[in-house]
Parts: sequence; structure tokens; C-alpha cells
Amino acid sequence: MNKLTRKLPRTVLVLGVVSLLTDLSSEMIYPLLPLFLTTVLGAGALALGAIEGVAESTAALLKLASGIWADRVRRRKPLILAGYGLSSLARPLIGLAAAWPAVLGLRFADRVGKGVRTSPRDALIADVTPADQRGAAYGFHRAMDHAGAVIGPLAAAVLLTAAGLTLRQVFLLAAVPAVAVILVIVLGIHEAPRTRLGGGRQSSLSENWNGLGRPFHRFVLAMAVFTLGNSTDAFLLLRLSQAGVAPAWVAILWAAHHLVKMAATWLGGRLSDRAGRRPLILSGWAVYAAVYLAFATVDSLPWLITVFMAYGIFFGLTEPAEKALVADLVPATLRGSAFGCYHGAVGLTALPASLLFGWVWETWGHPAAFVMGAGLAALAAVLLLERRPEADKEVI
Repeated sequence: MNKLTRKLPRTVLVLGVVSLLTDLSSEMIYPLLPLFLTTVLGAGALALGAIEGVAESTAALLKLASGIWADRVRRRKPLILAGYGLSSLARPLIGLAAAWPAVLGLRFADRVGKGVRTSPRDALIADVTPADQRGAAYGFHRAMDHAGAVIGPLAAAVLLTAAGLTLRQVFLLAAVPAVAVILVIVLGIHEAPRTRLGGGRQSSLSENWNGLGRPFHRFVLAMAVFTLGNSTDAFLLLRLSQAGVAPAWVAILWAAHHLVKMAATWLGGRLSDRAGRRPLILSGWAVYAAVYLAFATVDSLPWLITVFMAYGIFFGLTEPAEKALVADLVPATLRGSAFGCYHGAVGLTALPASLLFGWVWETWGHPAAFVMGAGLAALAAVLLLERRPEADKEVI
């Protein structure tokens, strides 16, 4: 590892490798899923929104539950292993689906695994990382996640073109990196027992929520409003497909998009340790609104591709800063619950967000849907600005 990663804790580095392999497997499937659903299985935009919305909302509920549970147990690793294991088993079976409801069921199982692992994993990263390095730690983790998302679509493109495989065969081959994930977790993560919340006392959700404090509550509200306009990225891929991008090139563009995200999150996390969390989040939301307005008004394919690449900057500005801000705002004993509430609030708005976006698309067309997303991003920014400056405990 170079000097940028040498000072990060070993657990953070191992979890970065886990995320790389997981996204390699996942992104062999995800960018091609809208095409598979609409052309092979005959599903429409509303069905696509339902599948992704139900999947993400399921993950949200379990992120909330697993976060609370992670504060009650002495080790977070078993929850992390169980979550990654379930997703690794379910995801490649999409290649055997004969109808879109089967895809819905498998995406449900995949997202159950994501829900079980995400909050304990994010809390573990905060546990092992000094406060002034949290942005860097989450930035590194997200960068590795996006690195896997670069490799996965490229592998899919090669298998579709050079090897001449079908979409179903590519999906089934995604099982190979998924198996490696489990081995890395079992052999690579060594977690020391931690002190349980309240000595193991079974605190209620309301007690945990109250203990997280008002600054955290306001942040979660702003995130929920933003996410209501942040539907699944499958709609962006569908827009590119409708604009004339071939299936293999959709996968290549998705990989290039993640290359931008990888670099942006790596740098954005470190920048948030110096410039503060909120300025980066607000800047990212501004980029998001601009991208969605462009997708609503631009018809030129080269411009759409350019804007889609710029979309990756939004993730770099927001993803590490949001997670670091969660850890900054709450007590150490409630980190699991805080990440559970954060992920839960974001994910529970995913179902209405994707359904609403799909309905607006089918009723009034894609321009109205993308303008709606931009407007909700602007509203969320206003909510995030409505605060007392002394209320936040951000690392600057």
C-alpha cells in the first residue's frame, strides 16, 4: 500500500478489499439489469421502479435493525459475514429468472444481505479509525467499492462481446468473485470484543433515537428529503439506452462512471477531514441537481454521456462526508444505531422515490421526472442549511 493508505487501520483495508470484490460481482449484473428486465423479461419502467424500490426499502429496514443489534453485541464481524454471505449466494441466481417477479425475489434476498451488513460495517470502520481520519477511511472504502464497480462492467462487456455469452450466463459467472468475498472476511477481519451499549441492556429504538441528538435528527431529515428525489440509477441507464447506447457500451459507460466515483470519493473523503462535512455535502447536492436538470433537457447523446460522467463527482463529494458526519455527531456507544437510522431513513424513502420517479416518467415523460429529482435536492439543501452553527461537532 502507498503512503495514502498505510496509516489507515488494517480492518479498513480488508473491508475495502471486500467491497471491491462485492461490487465486482454486483456490477457484472446491475448495469445490465434494466436491459434484461425490459427486453428479455418484458418489464416496464414502473416494474423496474418497483423492483429497485422494494429491494432498497428492504435493505433500509434491516440496516436499521442490524445497526441497533450491532450496539448490543460484543463483535460486529458475524453480522458483516452473514450479510455478505447471503448476497453472494442470491445475486448470481438472477441469471436463472424466467419472469420479473423472480428478479424481485432475488433482489430482495440480495438486499436483505446488504441490510444485515451495512450498519455494522460502517460502525466498525468508525470504531477502528481516529476521528480526524474518518473521512479518509470512508473515502478509501468507497473508492475500493467503486473500483470493483469499474472492473465488474468491463468484465461483463468482455464476456458479452469477446466471449459471446448471453446476459444470463454473465449473471451466473458473477458467483466467482462473490465466493472470494466470504474467504476474505473469514480470514482477514480480526475484531477485538467491545463494550456493549448499557452493559448489554436492551434499550428501545426511541431511547436510542433520543440519545442521538437534535443535530443528527436534522441531518437525517435532510437526507430523507434528498433521497425522495434520488431514485435508482437504473433510470439513468435506461435513459442512456433509449438515447441509443448499445448494451455493451452501457456496461462500459457504467464502468467509466465508477472510475470517476472512485477518484472522487478517494479525494472527497480526505477533503472532508479538512474543509468540513456539510460544505462537501451541499456541493455534491448542487452537482446532482445540475446533472438531473441536464438529463431532463439534453437530447444530444455525446452531452448525455458527458453529464453522466460528471454525475460521479456527486458521489465523491457526498458519500464519505455523510458517513463521517454520522460518526462525528453521535456517541461512540450509539454508532451502530446511528448508522442504522441514517441508512434506514435513506432507504425507506427509496421505495416511494423509485415508484414516484417511474410513475412520473410513464405519465409525463422523463423530463418531468428528472426535474422533480433536481427540485427535491434543492429543498434538501435548504433543510441542511437550517441549523445553529454551534450544534454540529464536525471535524474541520
